[in-house]
Amino acid sequence: MANSSRPLSPHLQVYRWKLHMALSILHRATGVALGVGTLLIAWWILATAAGPDAYNAFYALAGGIVGRLVLLGFTFALMLHLLNGIRHLFWDAGYGFELDTVQKSGVAVVILAALFTGAIWIGGYYVAGKI
Repeated sequence: MANSSRPLSPHLQVYRWKLHMALSILHRATGVALGVGTLLIAWWILATAAGPDAYNAFYALAGGIVGRLVLLGFTFALMLHLLNGIRHLFWDAGYGFELDTVQKSGVAVVILAALFTGAIWIGGYYVAGKI
């Protein structure tokens, strides 16, 4: 018979949230978001191949503010997933498990993802002649 005074296994409510926990969940979420974003890229390619009417219909949605926000989110998800994946490769090789290194690399992933996303968007607008 089980002893009722024995503590239960810790649950998420017991732990204080830290950045590496959030990045672990975000890594999975960005993977799903990138899968959905890939469907949008496939739609863009098919619309391009289908001719001007199909492409104009796609562009009407993607070129608006909502479409650009979705593309911005896709770009950030791609950068976060890429950089966090590189971080995981270092962990797989046995490096970076010290708590201080885990915290610093997590902060670096978030900051670099934001910087790379901004650089991609600025570069895109520059090439398009809108800056």
